[in-house]
Amino acid sequence: MAIGHPAVHRGRAALGTLTAAGTLLALLLPAGSAGATTPRNSHDATTSHAALDAFWTASRMRSATPLDLDAPARKPTTTVPRGTPVNVPPSLPPLPSMTSLPSLVPGVIPQAGGPWTGGGAVTKTAGRVFFTYQGRNASCSGDAVTSGNKNTVITAGHCVKLKGAWHTNWVFIPGYHDGQDPYGKWAAAKTLSTPQWTASEDMNYDVGAAIVTPLDGKNLTDVVGGQGLAFNSGYNKAMYAFGYPAAAPYDGSKLIYCSGTTIKDPLFSNDHGLACNMTGGSSGGPWFTSFDEKTGTGLQASVNSFGYQFLPDTMFGPYFGDDAKKLYDQAQAS
Repeated sequence: MAIGHPAVHRGRAALGTLTAAGTLLALLLPAGSAGATTPRNSHDATTSHAALDAFWTASRMRSATPLDLDAPARKPTTTVPRGTPVNVPPSLPPLPSMTSLPSLVPGVIPQAGGPWTGGGAVTKTAGRVFFTYQGRNASCSGDAVTSGNKNTVITAGHCVKLKGAWHTNWVFIPGYHDGQDPYGKWAAAKTLSTPQWTASEDMNYDVGAAIVTPLDGKNLTDVVGGQGLAFNSGYNKAMYAFGYPAAAPYDGSKLIYCSGTTIKDPLFSNDHGLACNMTGGSSGGPWFTSFDEKTGTGLQASVNSFGYQFLPDTMFGPYFGDDAKKLYDQAQAS
């Protein structure tokens, strides 16, 4: 299932559908349109931060629910190019929580899904994403990353654009918990995706990004920190996946994680696969290599993307190759 984006709504819908991490309640704010000079793989937002802050009440955020996507039906005709490995280190401001971590942290790999109780940077950099899709409220997950503009969020491609339409009224809530926004609501000034997702919604390139506007005169990563990134890091890696699943047995109220050694999808994509029971709403949440449980930091190398109806409790995420790196470079330079 595509998690609120495409994450797995296993066993509920017809075979071959994914559940995207979105939700649907009527959203009445005006939708913005892309400017004439905007590149085809990006969308300029027009709704003001004040309007979005007022619109996204706790009750509206709690009401966000997953939406459905079509699953890959056959092997793609394209492959994801693999280039030279590139790592971007985390950038973290002083985080008081990192000096007062609980003595017990979550168990080591593997973990098929459960609440993250270890504290650390990920509790601030990871968050929920809310937006309007076809006139309805929807949700996904996202992550603040190291960037030149200090205001870049990485998510899934279907969390910024789906069925040919860019989402509007897009906000990022880092550290979200049960309707609360402890670090504020960050409105997107621009959303972007890979050219392959923008043009044809190729699941191999289901990567999105947002540039959020400063809040109260501060940049996003100066407030919550930024996770590192890893491009062209290879397959069959030990990874941790995070997100805010909102479909049963989860309700979107807290940060959930999975961990284990990934596989390469043997079916219809070139994605990473991970044993994980996260459901709709987790789409766009970060996957980390070199993750340190004690500090909650790592190198983001994928995002929650989709799951097959006939393969329960398995999540898939796109390979961060050269095209994902180009998207990241475009976003951080905006």
